[in-house]
Amino acid sequence: MTATKRIAALRLAGDQRLFARALLDTWACAMAARDEPAARLALRHSRGRGAASLWHADATTAHEEDAAWINGVIGHVLDYDDVASAMRGHPSIGMLPAIMAIAETEDLALADCAAAYTTGLAAILALSRAMVVEHYARGWHSTATIGAIGATLACCTLLRLPQRETEHAIGLAVAQAAGTRLSFGTMGKAFQAGQANLVGLRSARLAQLGFDGAPDALEAPMGFSTLYGTGALVLPEFDAPLALEVKKYPMCYATHRTLDALLALRAAHGLTLDAVRAVHVRVSAQALAPLIHPRPRAGLDAKFSMQYAVAAALHDGFVRLSSFTDAAVNRAAIQAFFPQVSAEESPGALLPRFAEIAVTCTDGRMLTARQDVLRGGEDAPLSDAELCAKADDCLGAPIAAAMLARLMDAARPAALSLVPGVIA
Repeated sequence: MTATKRIAALRLAGDQRLFARALLDTWACAMAARDEPAARLALRHSRGRGAASLWHADATTAHEEDAAWINGVIGHVLDYDDVASAMRGHPSIGMLPAIMAIAETEDLALADCAAAYTTGLAAILALSRAMVVEHYARGWHSTATIGAIGATLACCTLLRLPQRETEHAIGLAVAQAAGTRLSFGTMGKAFQAGQANLVGLRSARLAQLGFDGAPDALEAPMGFSTLYGTGALVLPEFDAPLALEVKKYPMCYATHRTLDALLALRAAHGLTLDAVRAVHVRVSAQALAPLIHPRPRAGLDAKFSMQYAVAAALHDGFVRLSSFTDAAVNRAAIQAFFPQVSAEESPGALLPRFAEIAVTCTDGRMLTARQDVLRGGEDAPLSDAELCAKADDCLGAPIAAAMLARLMDAARPAALSLVPGVIA
């Protein structure tokens, strides 16, 4: 069976806990971003009211396509939403807004959303394991490209489309899938996350109407894997564990091991920025690929800067939402320290991932640390309480624990809870 047919035929039972945690994290990140310039501009793009909610503080609604795109943009503006290392991207923000928009329009149960999300995530992870290394290295933004395929399957699952129509929807998604890492540090990155949702929703709706697309779009000679990857597409089985990684810091995931190690070293030795002469970071292969802004001047590009991660962590003792105002990035001491931060990749295999730091102090001491296990990653996932603490910080109120419990209950297969109002 071809890769397209295998993905089109995939239907999984919903993982209610995985889905509820993903929805809480994604929605909380969107709420925290509602006053960001990109969020305000995206909201202005809405063309009128409809049946789907826009994820900000009032009861505004929009047509499902607008809601899917706008919520996808808003939820990714802060780059704080969950990730999957296998994808080298953000799986939830690329499909949850589309899933929720359809579900609100159709008055579907949250359990249906959980099944659609679980199915889409499995497809994203399988397709990523098959092709993401070369795909990402060539400059593609996998959240927007591979994510669009997952979003399409999720929407087809939610709409209960048969396999043949799902194959056509995937063909239509491949016809639209795009997004480049050049957008990192600009509003374009969040735009691309919104596009993944729009592509998935539109492709499924068109296929539902009878619109066809290439039924072998993933593996054909002029298809997705040839143009976007290495050519041959050999999908793994869909039996790998489904795991999400919740971000602790609102910046690119490629900095997180370094931040874990550096903040621990700072706490242990009482380090301050003015007590450090230089910091050298050595990371696993390709780990620096997304960090394309060594001298950031704005909050958005600072999210993709190892130099800013190191300088801010040493100066403040934390990296949080307030770290990414333009004023915070342009502090004189921070800007002056950028040349003192160097970074290199280790040659060889992509895995296992690690970060090593060497800190040269002004008093002559050399302090070193290595971080292998990433807090929030698959090997050390955040607890529900830690996730809720992050969400409370995003929401500005201690309501996440009650919300998570409500989502888990509503996502049960036997639950009758409909989507409207469930995250209000």
